[in-house]
Amino acid sequence: MSSHPAHELANVINNFLPSFNTENKLPAYKLQALNALQKCRTEYMGGHIEACEDCGEIRVAYNSCRNRHCPKCGAIEKEKWIMNREADLLPVKYFHVVFTVPDKLNSLFLNNQVAMYNLLFSVVWDVMKGFGKTKKWIGGTIGATAILHTCGQNLNYHPHLHLIVPAGALMSNGKWKHSRNRGKYLFKVDQLSDVFSARFVKQIRILKKCGTISGQIPNKLFDKDWVVYAKQPFGGPKQVINYLGRYTHRTAISNDRIISVDDINVSFTWKDYKNNYAPQTTTLPGEEFLRLFCQHILPPGFTRIRHYGFLSSASKTKSLAIIRKSLNAVCPPTPTKKPWQEIAFERMGIKPGVCKCCGGKMVIIETIPNRFIHGKRAPPATKTKQSLNSRMIA
Repeated sequence: MSSHPAHELANVINNFLPSFNTENKLPAYKLQALNALQKCRTEYMGGHIEACEDCGEIRVAYNSCRNRHCPKCGAIEKEKWIMNREADLLPVKYFHVVFTVPDKLNSLFLNNQVAMYNLLFSVVWDVMKGFGKTKKWIGGTIGATAILHTCGQNLNYHPHLHLIVPAGALMSNGKWKHSRNRGKYLFKVDQLSDVFSARFVKQIRILKKCGTISGQIPNKLFDKDWVVYAKQPFGGPKQVINYLGRYTHRTAISNDRIISVDDINVSFTWKDYKNNYAPQTTTLPGEEFLRLFCQHILPPGFTRIRHYGFLSSASKTKSLAIIRKSLNAVCPPTPTKKPWQEIAFERMGIKPGVCKCCGGKMVIIETIPNRFIHGKRAPPATKTKQSLNSRMIA
């Protein structure tokens, strides 16, 4: 029995992309992304055929597209990323801080994605950095990892920034200082919201005046409070890493949430955060579902995970060593590079190269050429055919 979902995003693309693109004329980078997702782990991507040395079981394995928007890809990359972040952890409390913008700004974001996303990152960090340096709160240099998300569970466009923030700061004298109540309190969220909204709107007007962005700046942007919140501190480093993994390599929707795809509609499940996470099911015309999904395809080369302060790549190694010395903490070992097969086994319980029928060794007997003309994903390196005994061929 197959463990693959009965309905996938690739089915939606197959059924509705031709009609949707006829009406909407998607830019080339979005078409390329959709094409990759459509062909992922199919014969178009190339792959290989392998056989078990013991029982003769034959398996066809197709290559993945490795596109960051693909619900089938990213699991190994996520685990690699988490392993690297484990080396950065400190024995302190951590906060999850979220900055959102009013939906009045959605049109401006959609029409100026690179400029507006970059502005969101820069203003949020400027605000957080300023609060950290204020003696009232801490008075030193804080660190943060920021992750851009553009949607909620229902696929509607909702740009916002998640930050994972250690509860304290590196002081100018080389000492670590916990945030208030020994890390149990970070900053006052209503003050964060006020400063964030004022600076963000000011910078939007500057970008508009300089001609960097196009479109009208909405009126009455301060009618409603800009939502900023900080969750209670995490319980410990392990929980921080587990939480990080939920936000780093997430796609707009996973295949297991798509419950039905036909020639007209797509049905998918989601959790209503405003109603105590109640499960919901939404059915949309296929073209409308595809429109929502395409809003979350990021511009090519855009960096959606960024590190700041003492966690920035420029200062992280030196700063973390100073902080650990101040905390009398042991420096964790530097993560070693491991082959993906080892990572899959150790962290995901998957055993590549092992027969699922008998546990024997699978060997590659044939490679399948890559037919994916728009991608650069190469098939596995060609290996010499293994001489199989008669029971393997049977």
